[in-house]
Amino acid sequence: MTKWLFLAGAIASEVSGTTFMKLSRGFEKPLWAAGALVCYAGTMVFLTLALKRLEMGTVYALWSGFGIALTTAIGSLAFAESITVQKIAGALLIGAGAVILNAGRAGA
Repeated sequence: MTKWLFLAGAIASEVSGTTFMKLSRGFEKPLWAAGALVCYAGTMVFLTLALKRLEMGTVYALWSGFGIALTTAIGSLAFAESITVQKIAGALLIGAGAVILNAGRAGA
């Protein structure tokens, strides 16, 4: 169970860091930029801990897939960025890939 919490922490930290980068407006707002750096440091810690107990392909697929989906949603909701059929389809395909990668090890 802990391994999944580490992975969730990595995802949350990475999405927060990316959001803070957007809020920093190209480093014009140093407090948000500093927050992004702290979040990315946390991401690496959580990701490393998750990788101790989970397969690398599974971790990376879930981390990147959820990260893409969540940052796309936050961009749309918080920053009025466009949400298109292509973006939704891409996020769904990445999610499907993560599920397939994880299911591939179920028989092992």
